[in-house]
Amino acid sequence: MSAVAHDPQSDATDATSSSTPVEEPEKRKRQYKDFGHDDEKATHAKVDMSTIELKAEDLYDKEKVDLETIVIDDVFKLLQCTEEGLNQEEAHRRLELFGPNKLESEEQNPFLQFLSFMWNPLSWVMEAAALVAIVLSNGQGKPPDWPDFVGIVLLLFINSAIGFYEERNAGNAVKALMDSLAPKAKVRRDGQWSEIESSILVPGDMVSFKIGDIVPADCRLTEAINVSIDQAALTGESLPQSKKTGDQCFSGSTCKQGEAEGVVISTGPNTFFGRAASLVGQDDDTTGHLQKILAQIGSFCLVTIGIFVIAEIFVLYAGFRYRYRDGLDNILVLLIGGIPIAMPTVLSVTLAVGAQQLAKYKAIVTRITAIEELAGVTILCSDKTGTLTTNKLTIDRNTIQTYGPFSAEDVILLAAYASRTENQDAIDTSVVQALGDTARARAGIKLLDFKPFNPVDKRTEITYREESTGKLKRVTKGMTGIIIELCSRNKTEELEERLEKDVEDFAIRGLRALAVAYEELDGDDHEVEGNGFELIGLLAIFDPPRDDTKQTIDDALALGVRVKMVTGDQLAIAKETGRRLGLGDHMYPAKVLKDGPAPGSKFNNLDEMIMDADGFAGVFPEHKYEIVKRLQGLGHLCAMTGDGANDAPALSRANVGIAVEGATDAARGAADIVLTEPGLSTIVHAIRQSRIIFQRMRNYSIYACAVTIRIVMCFSILSFVYKFNFPPFMILIIALLNDGTIMTLSVDRVLPSMTPDSWDLTEIFSYAVAYGVYLTASTIALVCIIIQTSFFQDKFGVSLDSAPPISHNDPQLHMIVYLQVAIISQALIFVTRSHGFFFMERPSTALMAAFCLAQLISSIIAAYGNMGFTKIKAISGGWIGIVWIWNIIWFIPLDWVKFGMKATVIKAIRKRRERIVQETAATGVPLTRTQSRAASIHESLYSNRVSFIKRAARKVGFGGKISMKPEELQRFSSIQAQRVGQTLARNPSRTGGATPV
Repeated sequence: MSAVAHDPQSDATDATSSSTPVEEPEKRKRQYKDFGHDDEKATHAKVDMSTIELKAEDLYDKEKVDLETIVIDDVFKLLQCTEEGLNQEEAHRRLELFGPNKLESEEQNPFLQFLSFMWNPLSWVMEAAALVAIVLSNGQGKPPDWPDFVGIVLLLFINSAIGFYEERNAGNAVKALMDSLAPKAKVRRDGQWSEIESSILVPGDMVSFKIGDIVPADCRLTEAINVSIDQAALTGESLPQSKKTGDQCFSGSTCKQGEAEGVVISTGPNTFFGRAASLVGQDDDTTGHLQKILAQIGSFCLVTIGIFVIAEIFVLYAGFRYRYRDGLDNILVLLIGGIPIAMPTVLSVTLAVGAQQLAKYKAIVTRITAIEELAGVTILCSDKTGTLTTNKLTIDRNTIQTYGPFSAEDVILLAAYASRTENQDAIDTSVVQALGDTARARAGIKLLDFKPFNPVDKRTEITYREESTGKLKRVTKGMTGIIIELCSRNKTEELEERLEKDVEDFAIRGLRALAVAYEELDGDDHEVEGNGFELIGLLAIFDPPRDDTKQTIDDALALGVRVKMVTGDQLAIAKETGRRLGLGDHMYPAKVLKDGPAPGSKFNNLDEMIMDADGFAGVFPEHKYEIVKRLQGLGHLCAMTGDGANDAPALSRANVGIAVEGATDAARGAADIVLTEPGLSTIVHAIRQSRIIFQRMRNYSIYACAVTIRIVMCFSILSFVYKFNFPPFMILIIALLNDGTIMTLSVDRVLPSMTPDSWDLTEIFSYAVAYGVYLTASTIALVCIIIQTSFFQDKFGVSLDSAPPISHNDPQLHMIVYLQVAIISQALIFVTRSHGFFFMERPSTALMAAFCLAQLISSIIAAYGNMGFTKIKAISGGWIGIVWIWNIIWFIPLDWVKFGMKATVIKAIRKRRERIVQETAATGVPLTRTQSRAASIHESLYSNRVSFIKRAARKVGFGGKISMKPEELQRFSSIQAQRVGQTLARNPSRTGGATPV
């Protein structure tokens, strides 16, 4: 591999040191910037190595001991091992101490998982209503209310089945990370090399790997021959990193070149890879955004129902002296009709259909509630390597510098000559592909000698015969500082100054420099020295943005979503990428997340800096996690895109984790949405589609809350005024028909918002109260006219079986009320789904067809439904016509109710919100809404449904398959030093397989 890629430590300086001249008596040595991590000098463990007992408090202090950076001799002493490896007995002992070299996974009992979907307050009330119908409804010689019981239980099981199916199909991030580990490892045990399962590696083992192998555990290299390691999936670095003796290699990274031996310093959950896995799903709070909203909507409905149920108990039993069973039927009406029984089911179907629609845009949804959260995303945190960029090195043709008679095309061609055409590394591939036609890399020349890259020379070299002239020529390419020293023909002070300036300009822009030199040979001996190398050009290498990334970012900004780059690459590279994408170059190094803003900066705190930043560079998994967490703490819904295992913790923490095309299994497992098409344009389609889905759910939420108020208020008032005993089964029919129709909202025709959506529950509840009260008035007015007057009988010639005065509990009156409530309640959806007049926004064909079918069924039931057990009786066609006309008359003003609410109550609510936001912006203090204790408890019931079931399962013996997650690892640096050192200190070696300390 070319020098720039393979020795990032060499000639690396920081931005300040390179620009500061150093006064020396002799001519100063020029510094040619290259990118890579700065050299970390090996240190000694600051502990007493003469004793075998190591104190835990010493090992917790990274300044005293760190297995990643201390000298190799100290590593062997601390781990009590030698280069001969462990013996089998000692290895077995350590396996028991440290555990297997794999990540723990958590399994769930499917049956308990299914039951967990019935663990929330809405389901409890549904279950309570079922118990009331089957257990408490025994009395006065009447049988249990089987019809209501069966209907309620059926809805419960449908809801649980849908939720169970969705959750079981979701990916398991920890399992995906575990599967990414190398299955086999070459290890030295009892002085002999053998191949074993990587899961039984232990700290202190000697391992070996070569090109193409996956590093089986975190290790320190004891021998390295031309080693290059691809860590892109772990650290986000776009280039493979060269490694030398003493360097650390991460578990899960891939050896791209060379051979190496090393001593294992950490395994399983203590590796860099394992610590990333431990961050996935770290928080105990498993409540999604939608679950929290459902909890609050559920609370509103439950409080409303509770108020009227208590009122009925006092009025009917204490006031009217109702008999037990009659009063219970009235309470059942409120429970069955008031609870939005199918709310979770309706929203699940809406989301499921939305997921199918997103699949058309090549976006696979693994956590279905993420669709709703995507609609409200305000900040998109994007990884750079492989996400914003192609993760394929490219020659930037626009910045090629030439230093002689050769053109830019000549420089590329000669550099391609000096590159391998087979078994290429990343830089050779980029140079050869820059030709356009890769065959030109060997066309017209005869290869005589080729020297591949090696860490000492830091360059490649080709000697060839030009077929057209028969002349021998030689070309070399590699690290700038090495190449210029070879250029005896044209090296001058002026050329060196120009080259140094060009290299520094490249470095400032985040471009890696690759120098190219050329010489001719006299005679026919290709092994002799030439007439001197001549510097002919400087190539700039970078990881280019994807073709559609800039447009995607612009589209995201137009939708009100701000994009921030979060990358493991260097700051200069991040800034250059940001400039090319129009993202901005307000980038900061990851260390500011720990140190905070510099004294005297324009930022008062770290949160302000994070909000201002266009991105962060040099980040590790815990940094990405911290950025997302802080943005969420400021009230933002965050999406995170990524493609590597290093992105998994942040993908899991984000409200919406998005794994881009080509992502690793680990990233896909942690993500909520997986893209199967290259580029980020799919995300914009997904955001728009999610906002359409959000509008459908909002429309349903207003409708469901309004129907709750309408049912409980209407039938409570009727029972208070007229001792009206409506049959519960008819309310169940209304609920079933309504929910069947509302399911079609999942494909309704709506327009997406151009700004991030949010659940303004105050607005939703205000609309619901207004609609509910209005519809209640429509029913009570009809009942009053029928009972108190003979208006309809006189005007339309209709009659009821009982002569006036009409009995308050006439079976035909019940049927009239049933039909009136069924029609106008369902028609309300046409008002809640529209922003203007209902007829100005055409509904979907499915919704319209479902409404017509439901009302046809309702009318047929009204005409022919003589069901004795319901105390209800069919009515004539005249009464059916009267009810339809009555509902049309009352339906038309519903739009004016909506407009009136917008002009008064909703306008006042929004003004108050804007004032609070302005005050918050002025003070710089993030807005936090105080939550009542009751609401907090209610929300926790949703968040802890699974954990509660698990605890219960363990107590009754069902939880045998459920294992605990790895403990939460808050300290990210050198955790393996703590674990390994502490364990060995407590359990000193009892065998001869380790070196005594």
